[in-house]
Amino acid sequence: MGPVWAVVVAAGSGDRYGTAKQYERLVGRRVLDWSLAAARASAAGLVLVVPGERAFEPEEADAVVAGGDTRSISVRAGLAAVPADAEVIVIHDAARPAASRALFSAVIRAVNDGADAAIPGLPVVDTLKRVRDGVVVETIDRRGLWSVQTPQAFRAAVLRAAHATGGEATDDAVLVEERGGRVVVIPGEPTNIKLTSPDDLLRLTEALS
Repeated sequence: MGPVWAVVVAAGSGDRYGTAKQYERLVGRRVLDWSLAAARASAAGLVLVVPGERAFEPEEADAVVAGGDTRSISVRAGLAAVPADAEVIVIHDAARPAASRALFSAVIRAVNDGADAAIPGLPVVDTLKRVRDGVVVETIDRRGLWSVQTPQAFRAAVLRAAHATGGEATDDAVLVEERGGRVVVIPGEPTNIKLTSPDDLLRLTEALS
């Protein structure tokens, strides 16, 4: 396969967290610095997508671009900065700073082995309830359900075609699935915690210390 490029998405406003969480300090570095380092070790080139007002700040990336109002728009902004000769593109959320270099390598290897996309995940172990107005309306069968993480790796042409539709999704694999792409799941990492609350920052400090 040809060159691998990575896009690290760090364009969120942090409204739910209370601040731009990707710029929080975590074991001596910013949250996004951890994600950049893991991505850089696994790819020939790196694009960082940031909030518009930070797009001109220097970063350890080959390109820094402004994101948009949604995650999918931000990913498309990053894809536009990836060279046309890239054959594998890895998308990673900066809010998952504990993703290991081994995990990046594993999803890339799965695409090189023939998948259209490779995503890490963990089997759901908790009982799932659908709740409406504080009342349980359904218990969902958890068999076959997985909780999905990033980094996610894709054949570049497949990912670009999926995003060309302008669709919106919570992760990029959804857009590939909708076009009939073959998406494989590899074992994720329990320590690959997504930073969504201050409590998560404490858990990530333990994972990275």
